[in-house]
Order: sequence, then structure tokens, then C-alpha cells
Amino acid sequence: MAHVKSGGATRQHAQRPGKRLGVKIFGGEEIKTGQIIVRQRGAAVHPGVNTSKGRDFTVYATAPGNVKFRKLNGVKYVDVIKK
Repeated sequence: MAHVKSGGATRQHAQRPGKRLGVKIFGGEEIKTGQIIVRQRGAAVHPGVNTSKGRDFTVYATAPGNVKFRKLNGVKYVDVIKK
């Protein structure tokens, strides 16, 4: 009787592409207005000075300058420091 053994649970699911989340511009780097700094699910990183939060929790720059990450009372913030 010809048959093929099961490949395990991983072969039974459709392969989906990753969502490309994460930090796009790191601390100390230059940034322009409107550029995305962090793509995330939920507010892991909060917007600080000269940054804003999009509908999908994306943090982006509202002014040109240099990116700076900081922590305040255990909460991560990202700022854009103008030149």
C-alpha cells in the first residue's frame, strides 16, 4: 500500500510573509519629517518630542533632526532632537 507519512504540524499551515515590524531608524541617525522610526503592534515604544503615533501604532517624525531613544519610569520613548 503506497502512502506518504505526515510531515508534522508545520506542513499543514500556509506560509505567510513577515510583517516587517521593528525599528527602522536607530538612535543617533538623521531623519526627515514624516519618516517612520518604529513599526510595531501595540505601544511598545511611545512617541516623545517631535514624534507622533499613527493609527497602527507606527511612530514617525514630525520634524527633521536626530533620533534619540530614552526610558522614563520603565516606559520607552523616542524623540527627534532638532539641529
